[in-house]
Amino acid sequence: MTLRRIGNYDVLILVSLIWFLGKFVRYLFPPLFESLQATYGVSNAVVGAAFTGFMIAYALMQFPSGAVADRIGPVRVIVAGASVAGLGALALVVDSPFAALVVAMVVIGTGTGLHKTVAVRLLARVYPSRTGRMLGIHDTLGALSGIVAPAAVVLVLSAPPSLAVLLDRLPGADWRALFLLTGIAAVALALAFGIRIPGRLPSDADTEDDDGPQPGAIDYLRLFRNPRFSAFVLVTVGFGFAHNGLVAFLPLYLSREVGLPTTTANLLYSLVFAVTLAQLVTGELSDRIGRFPVMVATLGLAATALVALTALPGVGVGTIGTAVVVAAFGIGSHGFQPVRSVYLIEVLPDWLAGGGLGVVRTLLMGAGALAPVVVGSIADVAGFRPAFALLAGSMGTAALVAGGLWLTE
Repeated sequence: MTLRRIGNYDVLILVSLIWFLGKFVRYLFPPLFESLQATYGVSNAVVGAAFTGFMIAYALMQFPSGAVADRIGPVRVIVAGASVAGLGALALVVDSPFAALVVAMVVIGTGTGLHKTVAVRLLARVYPSRTGRMLGIHDTLGALSGIVAPAAVVLVLSAPPSLAVLLDRLPGADWRALFLLTGIAAVALALAFGIRIPGRLPSDADTEDDDGPQPGAIDYLRLFRNPRFSAFVLVTVGFGFAHNGLVAFLPLYLSREVGLPTTTANLLYSLVFAVTLAQLVTGELSDRIGRFPVMVATLGLAATALVALTALPGVGVGTIGTAVVVAAFGIGSHGFQPVRSVYLIEVLPDWLAGGGLGVVRTLLMGAGALAPVVVGSIADVAGFRPAFALLAGSMGTAALVAGGLWLTE
């Protein structure tokens, strides 16, 4: 591939790299839960609530980012989001009380929350005939951060002498070095995107439609008068709750309930994201055979894997069996995501696409934001297995509703 051909994909490359960093900083936290508990002396419920604060800030940005992008264009919104997230990550470099950590997490959640809704809309406009494929690539690169983040945590927490000398120069715990590098990279990408991309977009990709109707809040609410649209929102909410609940506590579940060493648990956690290349297949496949067959298959696989995860502590299948179940969940959950985004872009009216997608993602991520505190609270009272059984029920409900939509299409 020549440099000129690569240049044709600079929008995809930069948007996806920003998404990679946004997901990377999110996936740094779950593998660090044990370290945070040791540093600050807090419970499962407290670290779960802190992560919920991060996710709520992320969720609350979905609709505003889409609605604002409908009016001022996506480039400004994406640059602002990357900049805010980068500054929030840099704030974690300095040793500080737990309350300051929570505030920084909320700032990072706010910045990363500005990206996805706007990026989906931008990529659909820039690559209209290959939307499924491009969103598959975008989501795949973002999910690969789930491999890199746990590995980075393992590297830093068990640093060799040469790296330990550098880490000792930082104030506070060694894990803060991860946020220093993330913050610098996020700010640099924001500058690169703001300088490079505006002149590379089609004429209508970063502008509002001055001749079309200007959407108001009531226009977005009217979308829910369509029963099929509302049912699909229920699918996304059930998926979001189950996915985020598992992603937040899988390392702790594998170490405390399944009995794996912490390092092994973190490496298996990264396996959820190592299979993210499934998104390239499902995005392409949905362009060929339709959206619902792929969504039902992927949701069903994820639900089955969650049921198996709940049963693992009483079965004793070992590390390899656990890895197979974790990988199956990763294939199902990641495979669903690009198809969901493409379907929403297709069913939403063009003049409501940005804000409408933002409304759905607000509900989706809002449900996902509640999952960590719910799972952490249930785990403190009754253990992780009942909490994970709840996640399996949520994912199973999403699969059944999607199946109903397919049959009645």
